Amino acid sequence: MFWTRGEASLEACFTLLDALQSRALLRRAAEKHFAILAVNADSPATITDCLEAARECNSPIIIETSLWQLMGHSFGAGDPVLGLARYLAQLIVLTEAERFHDVPVILHTDHIKGPLTLPLLTNAIQGLSFANGGLSLRPSTISLDSSEMSEAENITAIGALCMCAKECGQSITLEMEAGVDAGVTPIEVADRLLAPVEREHPGCIYLWAPGVGTQHGFSEKGYPFSPEAVKRHSARASEICGRPIGLALHGSSGLPESALREGVAAGVVKVNWSSESLFIRSQAAREFYLSHTEEFKKTHPKWKATAMDNGVQSFVSSRYVPRVVERIRILGGVGQAANG
Repeated sequence: MFWTRGEASLEACFTLLDALQSRALLRRAAEKHFAILAVNADSPATITDCLEAARECNSPIIIETSLWQLMGHSFGAGDPVLGLARYLAQLIVLTEAERFHDVPVILHTDHIKGPLTLPLLTNAIQGLSFANGGLSLRPSTISLDSSEMSEAENITAIGALCMCAKECGQSITLEMEAGVDAGVTPIEVADRLLAPVEREHPGCIYLWAPGVGTQHGFSEKGYPFSPEAVKRHSARASEICGRPIGLALHGSSGLPESALREGVAAGVVKVNWSSESLFIRSQAAREFYLSHTEEFKKTHPKWKATAMDNGVQSFVSSRYVPRVVERIRILGGVGQAANG
């Protein structure tokens, strides 16, 4: 089955979702009270493992890419536009494969900031060409990192993305950040940020990302997570925009299962996952190299198979995929790939 091209309908056959299909999925998550795991995938192997976990759970998944991935060695090698093209190509090949053809996948731009922000995201909205220009592809949903922006700069940047989409005749589905990394965002910030964008560019924002007591990365101080803040912000954002607006939860690494479940019940529909994901994979890789030391000697009969990328990546996958499955289950995503 594919998601049909239209906001209200969720039928037919899954592939990499476009902006309108992504809206429909996010809206359904808000209405049915489940959240979609959004993994900041750092490598092609991570992308494959995330799709494998989603396939096992019959769940949708969001694959996120940040500027450091797009410029990293596995993708752009310093060129973020090339990096995004390679990221898109990787996902297109995987989602069109029979193995993952029933997995609804959103590609989301995350943590794009600095002087490259508007040029890169404008390029993404206009579409990156493949096959000598015969195929133009775009991320499913867009956000920018507003942590170093003033509120006015945030509004202006989001507005510029909306205008770009309008000028090139493309739909756009946006996540708007409140511009904070930690703490709880006052509810009046939703009015100051969301209202002017909705007034000038109606129907573009479908995710709101205020501070709700979490923070990026790990913290020894704990997470003063506030499900009540989630509930208030989701209600206010939905009132401002006139449609269900779910929250994107940033900084979920380290949150206990109970807090994640409470967040979903309160209105979280997208849960970003980066630090813990990287930690799991790095610890598994470390375990592989420490436990296979003898096999790396060139006289060992297994050295070549051990040294190949498939050796360490298969080992990491065996430990990582079950953790992704566990996360999807906590968020209520199991079975949500099916229409209904």
